Amino acid sequence: MVVLAASIVSKSGKILVSRQFVDMSRIRIEGLLAAFPKLVGTGKQHTYVETENVRYVYQPIEALYLLLVTNKQSNILEDLETLRLLSKLVPEYSYSLDEEGICKTAFELLFAFDEVISLGHKENVTVAQVKQYCEMESHEEKLHKLVVQSKINETKDVMKRKASEIDKSKIEKNRGDKGGFMSLQSMGSGRIESTFSDMSISSGGGGFGSGSGFGLATTDVETFSSKSKAGRPPSSANAPPKGLGMQLGKSQRTNQFLESLKAEGEVILEDVKPIAGQSRAAAAAPPLTDPITLTVEEKINVSLKRDGGMSNFDVQGTLSLQILNQEDGLIQVQIETGGNPGILFKTHPNMNKELFTHENILGLKDPNRPFPTGQAGDAAGVGLLKWRMQSADESMVPLTINCWPSVSGNETYVSIEYEASTMFDLRNVVISVPLPALREAPSVRQIDGEWRYDSRNSVLEWTILLIDNSNRSGSMEFVVPPADSSSFFPISVRFSATSTYSDLKVVNIIPLRGGAPPKFSQRTVLITENYQVV
Repeated sequence: MVVLAASIVSKSGKILVSRQFVDMSRIRIEGLLAAFPKLVGTGKQHTYVETENVRYVYQPIEALYLLLVTNKQSNILEDLETLRLLSKLVPEYSYSLDEEGICKTAFELLFAFDEVISLGHKENVTVAQVKQYCEMESHEEKLHKLVVQSKINETKDVMKRKASEIDKSKIEKNRGDKGGFMSLQSMGSGRIESTFSDMSISSGGGGFGSGSGFGLATTDVETFSSKSKAGRPPSSANAPPKGLGMQLGKSQRTNQFLESLKAEGEVILEDVKPIAGQSRAAAAAPPLTDPITLTVEEKINVSLKRDGGMSNFDVQGTLSLQILNQEDGLIQVQIETGGNPGILFKTHPNMNKELFTHENILGLKDPNRPFPTGQAGDAAGVGLLKWRMQSADESMVPLTINCWPSVSGNETYVSIEYEASTMFDLRNVVISVPLPALREAPSVRQIDGEWRYDSRNSVLEWTILLIDNSNRSGSMEFVVPPADSSSFFPISVRFSATSTYSDLKVVNIIPLRGGAPPKFSQRTVLITENYQVV
């Protein structure tokens, strides 16, 4: 088996990441990857495409393709195993499976690809081993960081001692010159003025009085008022707002201390007010590339009983339409359903119901009225069709969970297993098991996948990136202190899939003005809304 290159490309043919494992020119690899989107058929289930010279083995990852370019003499089974391992590594390093997320972690992905494939041949490694190899922990680096941190801490201590000595010397000097208290400009302004840059009010010179507000001599107040008037405008012109009271003048000393820290190379984090609109821009969805996008989304609600059986099974689906350009609004959408008799379809009130019933075509009642256009960031789109399915057949459940707690001595052994149906390949599966309040993380003895303990919510999360024909069942076992069996319920489950119960597909886009059908793309996703074992 020889893998020529491992790449991640968009569905439009844009090359995001590509790693070559044999000597080949840039022009050749760009030509091979540019030809790939033209060879992939739409609406068909493929795992590879062959040409005269090479073979493309690929797997869709949301809006991208993970692609292996191999020679035709390679073993297709080993190629598929390599592709499956790479598909597990990509989400580990890129949490956002779009063009921006892949480009940000391009080098991390390249390093991971190098650990999996060497000179075109697959290495016998796992996901955990690849992550360990790529971390490259160095004892010398840790030791160097400890030495640098200790020097920084020593410098901070010296700076604090120096700053304290300077403050003490200033206070002693001010006491000798002015008798230890600061003069006041006026009683009405409420501001404390000082002829020195940094002083605090001393107790010498009398207490609080009833007439003037402070028990200072009138001559002192008048003398300082005349000095302040000669030097600058009266403070009544720029008096602070009511309710602030007296404010000590420590800002200058604080700024000087911060400047001294900056001069020593310390990083000072200052409070910055968020700019209006930044949060909206960060949360904006990536722009759509196709002029017409149809999204098939199904949300599943399942309630399973801990002792077996099912109390609720409900699937609700929607077909939404997004049009970027106004000139593409005069269209009709021809669809094809999977023929599931348990699904009840319901069209939008503005749609032609007879046209949908007889020809499976979704169009407006007024053919001269275009569909509304939406912005690229509008993820909702225009709803065309809704459907719902309810069933009492347990075989329709995509994933079943069995939890077996048992107390043995001073420990509780909890065994959890999952069984997945062959109807769907589930992605990003997270099984959240509530735990009693613990002082430390549970002891996980055996697991098929990854686990994480959320100490704040006292929840153990079991994560499986992909459940397909290779791992339709799996188990986990962990140990906690003695606890009641009901404390491990309800168990919540989250996952997604790229196929649905309705198996609804968009066959064609019919332009009402005539001409060639416009280009469109279809997105299909099945997600969980409320999936629990109670």
